[in-house]
Formats: sequence, structure tokens, C-alpha cells
Amino acid sequence: MSSNVRGQRFVLGLYVALVSFAGLAGFLTGTFVSGLSPPRFLFLIPFPATPLGFAAYGALTIALVLGIPLVFVVVVSARIDDAASGR
Repeated sequence: MSSNVRGQRFVLGLYVALVSFAGLAGFLTGTFVSGLSPPRFLFLIPFPATPLGFAAYGALTIALVLGIPLVFVVVVSARIDDAASGR
């Protein structure tokens, strides 16, 4: 197994762990904090002020905030690898 594949798996695992942690944090916030107003994903989509609503909001927000730059890194690194190999 090449180090490139191990690196990709590590980054993907870290991404999944961070998104899961954000979902758990949202669930715990919705469970133990009272008087919260409903969150709005991307300022447009309302989520209910329940533990599951906050879990979904937290996980989706972190997935988007980390996912977009991660996609750019993957695309740029693939193009750099292609340019270096002469394709």
C-alpha cells in the first residue's frame, strides 16, 4: 500500500471523525441546553430545536465547511501530480 493511499484514508477518517464529533456536540447541546432557538442551515433551511435537529445542523455545517476546501485540495493535488508526471 502506498503512502498516498494511507494519507488519503487518514484524511478521510479525520474528516468523518470531525463531522461525527460535531453531530455529537450538537446532540448534546440540544439535550442539555434549554431555551435554544432553532438553527438555520445556510441561513435558509430551518432545523427543529431538538437534539436531532442540532445534531444534523452541526454535522452538516462542519461537513460543508471542511468538505469544500478538502475537495479543492484533492483537485489541485491531482492536477499537480498529473503535471509532474507529464500528462
